[in-house]
Amino acid sequence: MKNSTNMTQGSILKKLILFSIPILLGNVFQQLYNVADTAIIGNVLGDDAIAAVGAAAPVYNLIIGLSLGLTNGFAVIISRFFGAGDERSLKRSVALTYFLSGITAVIMTAGSLIGLHPLLKALNTPDDIIGQTQSYMRIIVAFSALTIAYNMLAGMMRAVGNSKAPLYFLIVSCFVNIGLDLLFVKVLGWGVAGAAYATVISQGLSVVMCFIYALKKCSFLIFKKKHFHMDTKLIGELASTGISMGLMFAIVSVGSVILQSAVNGFGTTTITSHSAARKLDEMFMMPMSTVAMSVSTFTSQNYGAGRIDRVRRGIRFGFMLTAVWSVISILVCVIFNRPLIHLITGTNDSEVLAISARYIVWNVPFFFVLGVLVVLRSSLQGVGKKLVPIMGSVVEFLLKVLVVMVLAPRLGYFGVCIVEPVIWAVCAAIVLADYALFLRKSSHMNGGEAQRV
Repeated sequence: MKNSTNMTQGSILKKLILFSIPILLGNVFQQLYNVADTAIIGNVLGDDAIAAVGAAAPVYNLIIGLSLGLTNGFAVIISRFFGAGDERSLKRSVALTYFLSGITAVIMTAGSLIGLHPLLKALNTPDDIIGQTQSYMRIIVAFSALTIAYNMLAGMMRAVGNSKAPLYFLIVSCFVNIGLDLLFVKVLGWGVAGAAYATVISQGLSVVMCFIYALKKCSFLIFKKKHFHMDTKLIGELASTGISMGLMFAIVSVGSVILQSAVNGFGTTTITSHSAARKLDEMFMMPMSTVAMSVSTFTSQNYGAGRIDRVRRGIRFGFMLTAVWSVISILVCVIFNRPLIHLITGTNDSEVLAISARYIVWNVPFFFVLGVLVVLRSSLQGVGKKLVPIMGSVVEFLLKVLVVMVLAPRLGYFGVCIVEPVIWAVCAAIVLADYALFLRKSSHMNGGEAQRV
């Protein structure tokens, strides 16, 4: 098939790196959506506006995480059929992915619009910023179908080894987003709502470009009527994998939403500081999540082809790449955290910079552990191991609840700073144990036998 990459043959490290680079660049531009919002809002509207958008971040990430998890889950099945060379099943799974994504969009939009205000109140969002937070989020959730559509199309392209096309569309839409931010927020004075409109318009542009490209260059990702068959077994496999990955992302995001309620209780200054620190933290996490996504596609294709030997080696290379990036992250973030936070937010408040730096210094050194966690969590999903990654996410959720109820009241913001390193260590141990079981079970298998693990 044209405009696709078969990962079941050739150099593993080369395939992973070449596939990862466009995804990484795409993630960078995806983050620029949020960074541009933060920088422009901070410089034009001030710290309270940054806090308002920061208070919305966990809810926004919940929507992104759930849609990304679901569509990536659907893509895992597409990738597996692609690796196995089963074009008929691939076409049917593509058709059903459109169908299931449409249902998801309707449910998520309705649920988000209904539950937004009660959720923000339940999260103890301060009264002085809740109006701006709700104004921003109401626009985002009303157009959540665009987020789902882009993640679906980009996920299907990446499932067949095409990571370049989604990058090109993100670059264009990112520059559109920055231009619209400046127009709506600075020139027209629409406040945080202007930043939200800039985001959804640029996302809509990404969807249009992805669809046109798929129509012209990747026609096998555009289904015909004959491919739409209500195959209950295939629907079950797509739905279970999508829900599994969606729940994994959603449970983590819900935990972050709950954790945000603890941060909100410390006041606007801490919310601003935490928002700035998380922006920087997430930027440096991107290469690791990129490697995890690449290894997931790699393991899915090779698992479909029965190449368990390449699955194992791909995961080892994933560990190596995340370890190298962890060293770079520690050196940069520990030394330059305050200048970087100032660059992102535009704030000169010494208290904001100090609180943000404290969070970074406690989180980034544990990226080695995080790398193991994200690579294995995605890889296990790629080979059909759905339960344990969800269990790890449940553990993460429960520990974040523990922070809100116990650590934050006793340790203050320091309790928030240390929770994620502890979570990463516990969850990494869980997925390592499951991976060891997978290795033992698959040690004598090859070829088509691997698909039955």
